[in-house]
Amino acid sequence: MMNKKKAATMSAAVLLASMALAGCGSNNDGGNAANTPAKNEPANTAANTTNASTGNAGTDAATTDGAKLTGDFEIQYFVGGYGDKWWTKVIADFQAANPDLHVKALGGPKINEQNKPRWIGGNPPDFVYIDGPELNDRQMVEDGQLEDLTDWIKDAKNVDGDKIIDILAQPPQQYDGKIYNIPLVLNSWGIFWNKALFKEKGWTEPQDFQQFMDVSDKIKSAGITPFIHTGKYPYYINGAFLYPAIVSANGGDYKILQDMAANKVEAYQSPSVLTALNKIVALRDKGFIDKASIQINHTDSQMLFLQNKDAFIPNGLWLPNEMSKDIPQGFDFGFIPSITQDAGQKIVANTSTATVAIAKNAKNKDAAKAFLQFVFSKAQASQWAELSGAPSNIKGDISASNAPSFVKDAAKYLTDPNTVVIPTITFNADVDKAMQDATDALTISKITPEEWVTRVTDVVKKAAK
Repeated sequence: MMNKKKAATMSAAVLLASMALAGCGSNNDGGNAANTPAKNEPANTAANTTNASTGNAGTDAATTDGAKLTGDFEIQYFVGGYGDKWWTKVIADFQAANPDLHVKALGGPKINEQNKPRWIGGNPPDFVYIDGPELNDRQMVEDGQLEDLTDWIKDAKNVDGDKIIDILAQPPQQYDGKIYNIPLVLNSWGIFWNKALFKEKGWTEPQDFQQFMDVSDKIKSAGITPFIHTGKYPYYINGAFLYPAIVSANGGDYKILQDMAANKVEAYQSPSVLTALNKIVALRDKGFIDKASIQINHTDSQMLFLQNKDAFIPNGLWLPNEMSKDIPQGFDFGFIPSITQDAGQKIVANTSTATVAIAKNAKNKDAAKAFLQFVFSKAQASQWAELSGAPSNIKGDISASNAPSFVKDAAKYLTDPNTVVIPTITFNADVDKAMQDATDALTISKITPEEWVTRVTDVVKKAAK
């Protein structure tokens, strides 16, 4: 067992070492430890929303014993592909419902980095939205940064009186039987294409890997590169292509990914992993992968996709919202969670949740728990879908909401019994990084699938010690 001094040293080292660039979506594979590209200037809104008024305050979110919430309450939230419209709204609603509480909103694309010294120093904000770079939920748990919610969540009710645990589409991840963070967003990785372009060209939207390869042949013949990804942030291709391919090759059983996350070497050496890696090789060897991919970031790859220079892109549901200012007129997003399954196999949705948690050293835990009860309501679920462009993790029919059509399509996939929905799985940060680097190398013929396995398992063995 690691002694406290060593643990503290490692904690600080991990937090400090994880600074760099990263994509803007939530990342259930530990990629939060990667880097961030915030193309905007840091927008530490530090918005003191005291006395905010929206006219839609919702239910009074006092403590469970009815006492009024008072004192200071700090909320840290990352602003990435989902934007901050929902956060601005829900925080204002919560403030209006609790006028005696002094709410401070600490948000922005670099807020995780900016608040890092506070977490290291034991003076964190009370409530944290774990998304974007610099934050890795597993690492935060292992470092003792988060409040143990195991007992509280068993009976906690939202402001509507519903037990929170009963209305979650995806249950919280457990760490040795304990719960520290709760999924707020139910995003799915998947493959996007332009429906309008496909209709114009007479191409068929793929439902399995062979169909994907067949239509890619036609796309390439038409002078368009079939597939682009962001080589700078290869957790996109891992999340949307490789991991669903591994599950499909494993007969639709996602336990293999859970075993991989548990650092079981034999899981990485499974034939299913090699089968999945060879599907990337198939794309590579057919010349379907845009050669620019390896050196570009997520927004550059997304721009090329929006310009119809590339036909398919692996991404999360935040893409349309993130690129909303650059979407050409007439562009129509098509989305399917996976294209790596064989004919007749179920579609595999690798979900990506962004979670929320309370800091173990929070100063106002009553307010933090009340805020959890406030945000996990069905009203907030609809607002999230409309304002962020992604499904909430709260069960409910959003077909009548103003959510974008691709969000409704994704929600259908995620609730379809013919879809294998992979629950949130977070890999060890070092292992995740090794997988990302190895996949990049595989896409440009630097290594073989067998070498991918060797490189990654070497890191897994170290992480498992």
